[in-house]
Amino acid sequence: VNRTVGALLSGELIRKYPDGLDDNTLNIDLEGTGGQSFGAFLAKGVTLNLQGEANDYTGKGLSGGRIVVRPSPDFVGPSHENIIVGNTVLYGATAGEAFLSGVAGERFAVRLSGAKAVIEGVGDHGCEYMTGGTVVVLGLTGRNFAAGMSGGISYVFDPNKKLEINTNLSMVDLEVLMPVREQKEKFPQELRHLGEFDEVQLKSLIKDHFYWTKSVLAKNILDNWEKSLKSFVKVFPHEYKRALSELQKDKAE
Repeated sequence: VNRTVGALLSGELIRKYPDGLDDNTLNIDLEGTGGQSFGAFLAKGVTLNLQGEANDYTGKGLSGGRIVVRPSPDFVGPSHENIIVGNTVLYGATAGEAFLSGVAGERFAVRLSGAKAVIEGVGDHGCEYMTGGTVVVLGLTGRNFAAGMSGGISYVFDPNKKLEINTNLSMVDLEVLMPVREQKEKFPQELRHLGEFDEVQLKSLIKDHFYWTKSVLAKNILDNWEKSLKSFVKVFPHEYKRALSELQKDKAE
């Protein structure tokens, strides 16, 4: 499958349905290898569900659609220890979802500004220059993670405490992910990402990831949720935190 699948679908649908289709109106099941820019600019209402793997720039400019990539049934290795998509995946994605059961190459979610994604590990420079959206990483990150990240949130599963070593801390803080009760007591609603509790958003995305990919890693995390939650770290950009604080101050005044 090459990039024309996403591009042609998106172009035609955007012209015919400028307000977008209902979620999952068109569900396309695929097997094999997704070529360069698989699902590029994919429009709302279209789901590309691929068993196999995909190349660089998968989901480039994702514009409301859903991309699922999961290993072939013949693959025998653990998904979270093997590459499933190439480099620069979800570059500039503005809306939609991606559930990728495996590890991505370098520069995952660069300049992502509004989409949601779950991945099981990323290479160097993940979430670079990210300005919005939500990224869940259920595994290791490469070096220079979150460099230039000014918006959005990333939740990283970090039981081995390696995230701080690999993160560029010039523009982000690493915070303990609070359960609902604790976050509710300490922070007003205006200081929550997208107005929702971190635990609620995170668990919902991991559940969706398991639904679409049947990821063993996701299932293990969900089955041991209270313990797993303690290993998640919230990557919170300074500028985003400041903006939320000013919003809360303006509302109070």
